[in-house]
Amino acid sequence: MFSKIFTRNLSTNVMKIDRKGYIPRRALLYVPGSNEKMLTKVPTIKVDSLVLELEDGVALTSKTIARHNIAKYLDNLESKGDHQCFELGVRINSVSSGLLLDDLKELSKAKQLPQAFMIPKVDSPEDLAAIWDAFRSTYGAERIQNSGTRLVIWIESAQALLDMPRILSTTLNMNKNAGFFKLDAVVFGSDDFCANIGATRSNEGTETLFARQRFVTCCKAFNLQAIDSVYIDIKDIEGLRRQSLEGKAWGFDGKQSIHPTQIPIIQESFLPPPDKVQWAKELIDEFVKHEQSGKGAFTFKGSMIDRPLLLQAMNIVQTIKYLENL
Repeated sequence: MFSKIFTRNLSTNVMKIDRKGYIPRRALLYVPGSNEKMLTKVPTIKVDSLVLELEDGVALTSKTIARHNIAKYLDNLESKGDHQCFELGVRINSVSSGLLLDDLKELSKAKQLPQAFMIPKVDSPEDLAAIWDAFRSTYGAERIQNSGTRLVIWIESAQALLDMPRILSTTLNMNKNAGFFKLDAVVFGSDDFCANIGATRSNEGTETLFARQRFVTCCKAFNLQAIDSVYIDIKDIEGLRRQSLEGKAWGFDGKQSIHPTQIPIIQESFLPPPDKVQWAKELIDEFVKHEQSGKGAFTFKGSMIDRPLLLQAMNIVQTIKYLENL
């Protein structure tokens, strides 16, 4: 099993836009679909994950034009040239908003699918059934199954946080059994979560400490990327750096960004340190030698090597390979 995983992930060619292999999501930046001026800058924005936004960043009165703009962008994607992001995603509206089907009807007219569909406010496994029905009725099962598009979902309520294991398990099973998009990452929606429980947002983030730690634990239990909350004060660079490094230390893979000025701080904070990169490279080299010898389990620097550790090493090396090819 390990050798197949190793070959599939590390032999993938690195491109500016790629649907295969590991996708680093150190920073995730939103670009409102209603803002045509910002849409013209999308190919030049250097960020790991760029999200064309239809949800919170778009006023209700601008939803129609935002859908049209994003569908047009995807329809003409080939003419945009190389993008500087690793992933171009689209965040649609939630099931509870009543706008999901309208979003997908318009987006499905485009020739291209985004590299990732991003779905906010997934509160229960029952929401996922409605999401699958909406995609199947607009895109069709075959187009979904042949797309290679990833799935990213948002956890934004107390109910969703407590029910995370069932939500993640159900989503992964939908890919396995029905061919729905593969779940690749999960995002913690701190603002909506705080509103849901009646907490007051602060720069220190103490009001979401338990939620963030439970969130990242659930993500890692299912080998999924965990994307941390927004840092709301865009002028507080040191506060952003502190919270980014804190999230990295807790096991988060990246952080949401609401302004381009936040991107360098976030992405630098989530870079693997040199000693960790060296550890990952040595572990993979040792694994290859071990596979070639035909032996079973092995230890590396005093630790028994299991699948999560190997995947962690491969993801670190893949991230560095992406950056070296920019």
